[in-house]
Amino acid sequence: MKNISILGSTGSIGKQTLDVIRNNLDLYKVIAISGNNNIDLLLKQIKEFAPKYVAVFDEKKAKELRNKVSDSNVKILCGLEGLNEISTLKEVDILVTSVVGNIGLLPTLNAIKTGKTIALANKETLVTAGELVMKEANINNARIIPVDSEHSAIFQCLQGANKKEINKIILTASGGPFRGMNKEKLMDVKARDALKHPNWSMGRKISIDSATLMNKGLEVIEAKWLFGLEIDKIDVIIHPQSIIHSMVEFIDGSVLAQLAIPDMKLPIQYALTYPERVKSNTEGLSFEKYNELTFEKPDRNTFLCLDLAYEALRLGGTMPTVLNAANEELVMQYLDNRIKFYDIPDRIEKAMKKHNIIKNPNINDIIETDKYTREYINKSF
Repeated sequence: MKNISILGSTGSIGKQTLDVIRNNLDLYKVIAISGNNNIDLLLKQIKEFAPKYVAVFDEKKAKELRNKVSDSNVKILCGLEGLNEISTLKEVDILVTSVVGNIGLLPTLNAIKTGKTIALANKETLVTAGELVMKEANINNARIIPVDSEHSAIFQCLQGANKKEINKIILTASGGPFRGMNKEKLMDVKARDALKHPNWSMGRKISIDSATLMNKGLEVIEAKWLFGLEIDKIDVIIHPQSIIHSMVEFIDGSVLAQLAIPDMKLPIQYALTYPERVKSNTEGLSFEKYNELTFEKPDRNTFLCLDLAYEALRLGGTMPTVLNAANEELVMQYLDNRIKFYDIPDRIEKAMKKHNIIKNPNINDIIETDKYTREYINKSF
């Protein structure tokens, strides 16, 4: 039995992780969970999974939860300190990092330093500090297993492969809810429309990122660090059916792909059971039902965020941190209907042009760049 700690158990990936565990209670024990302010859901999770520790980022909500579970033995923690504590518990074997945003960076990095296995669903950890994170993982023999469906697909296709045999990897993208629309139509689209993803059930932030194609750009940056590849070996293709989750092309011309219906519980379960596979409750893939798979190039003239991500990766240093921090703040503004769709790439580009790159940043450089960028975005427009 493996002991699990989950950062972000009340979010989309966190809830699906608990679904996987619920169906495999003989394999996993939930030791710790965390949430931001959804106390009602945390309370239900405590009652079902009986974790020893629960971290609540909001201090007032932590006090509220503490009062509601005063008759139990669960320890309620709060703030970033609480996230760090449940990430580094000695009895935990696997840390699932499914919090959204850069808040997951320090807890994940601290867990890596203890040599834990990381089931990584938090994109920002590798986007903002990929070189530091992978260096620490190598030093501490910590295994990082991707949970994103695309990176999980690449990870699966590379089992037993020699890195020197890789010609390129191909990340697939559904194209999001606005696929096929031109700039004129997108000028005034609202967040409520961007949240209607055609294939996946996702959180609000990642749904907007999918609509702008920033989600795929962030995945390109992640892939560089996860698989140690140069930028010219990472491609993106639009695949509207979301059945092929990504592909690897080898130097002999062969292409391996991982296929499955769009269900995040599959890559989550694989990350938890790796290197083994266990039976799941997920529907199998029917080729009679999904009998047409199509592909097209991304529309880079309409969806500008993808090229901004490639540019941030090419420039390196602290530039991906700027890209990520600016995007996070602007997505929140868009969700609040304070800005328009194209304000997102426009203001990200402005933040990138203003930034003086630190080429070999330490963790403090990354944290300060993140903070400065958020302040710039919120005060300059």
